[in-house]
Amino acid sequence: MGKDKAHVNLVVIGHVDAGKSTTTGHLIYKLGGIKPTDLAKLEKEADELGKGSFKFAFVMDKLKAERERGITIDIALFKFETPNRNFTVIDAPGHRDFIKNMITGTSQADSALLVIDSTNFEAGIGENGQTREHALLAFTLGVKQMIVGVNKMDDKTVNYSEKRFKEIKDEVSGRLKKIGYKVADKKGVELIPFIPMSGFNGDNILEKSPHMGWYKGKTLVENLDAIVPPNRPTEKPLRVPLQDVYKIGGIGTVPVGRVETGIMKPNTEIIFAPTGKTTVCKSVEMHHESVPEALPGDNIGFNVKNVSIKEIKRGYVCGYTKEDPPKQAVSFTAQVIITNHPGEIKKGYTPVLDCHTSHIACRFDQLLQKMDKRTGKVSEENPEKLKKGDAGMVEIIPSKPMCVESFKEFPPLGRFAVRDMRQTVAVGVIKAVTKKEY
Repeated sequence: MGKDKAHVNLVVIGHVDAGKSTTTGHLIYKLGGIKPTDLAKLEKEADELGKGSFKFAFVMDKLKAERERGITIDIALFKFETPNRNFTVIDAPGHRDFIKNMITGTSQADSALLVIDSTNFEAGIGENGQTREHALLAFTLGVKQMIVGVNKMDDKTVNYSEKRFKEIKDEVSGRLKKIGYKVADKKGVELIPFIPMSGFNGDNILEKSPHMGWYKGKTLVENLDAIVPPNRPTEKPLRVPLQDVYKIGGIGTVPVGRVETGIMKPNTEIIFAPTGKTTVCKSVEMHHESVPEALPGDNIGFNVKNVSIKEIKRGYVCGYTKEDPPKQAVSFTAQVIITNHPGEIKKGYTPVLDCHTSHIACRFDQLLQKMDKRTGKVSEENPEKLKKGDAGMVEIIPSKPMCVESFKEFPPLGRFAVRDMRQTVAVGVIKAVTKKEY
């Protein structure tokens, strides 16, 4: 991997049969993480199972299966390179998990590839379609850049039809605009490229398709290569949500987590929220090697002085004592979108919130406002209830000590999923936090 290439996290979204795995598999297959020998093996397996036509999707499924079995598969398999960018594909498996992963995800997507099925795009974009919900979530969670792949153009029902492509493009552009995306600038220059393609055949993926001479735009890879990488928030105060805490013989207590903002350095005074426990960080490790500093996006382990494994746990947040330290949230105000609740949400509702690595029951103490989720305009003050499809401002009180931040200041610690009945029923973005002073 070229060190000098900018790194971009890409999430691939779209309706369930749009061909996301095939497209992603194809990119990885052609551009990246898979050795030809491994691929030959997978192709053979796919053929033996009579799934030859699914070989790219099969690549993805195989990797997922191994990951699910707890084999830590070399995550490089979810990487590919274009001439100027290194991509990590953030896996968006099932729809429900996707919502949760998008929010508490170990990585936040910088850009989205929305895959649309040209043979049946109405299903994805319709009332219950996932395309629409995924696009809305991506927008709410701050994924600014999007590319739309109009897939399966090679299908005989579509037969590379320019008319069909245009019809889909107009309809989807309209929907994206309604959600809040800027589809084109004032001069009419496209800000969201639409690409007619075939994830399976490779039409307009790496090379221009001979079957669609009418399309004058860039290929998928050229568009991906032009994505503007995000600024990594190194100048912000340090925040490291803990994923685990280990006790390692001869070394001591080692918390593990991902640096979300700021720069983590050894020999510094650190504090753990929500308890306010302070200590010294003795060393910072990445990939079993000591490093002089760790930056946003880095997964690290760090060794702490005089802290027992009982005093800190998953969901706690580490920061510096002297630099806007993280604190316990007494309460917070959040904008929530109810995505999938079967009933009504009223004052006093107490589901589990997944925010960064914490997983804590929280009470909806007050329903402050109900708003139109597309425009953000307030439609009702102090509503009695919120139901599926509604958006609202709510005041939330955690049932146990918890550390969260406002989305504006610390995006990764300011978005959450609301879990109830073993599914994600709502998503939220934190607007303001009342913190406990230590």
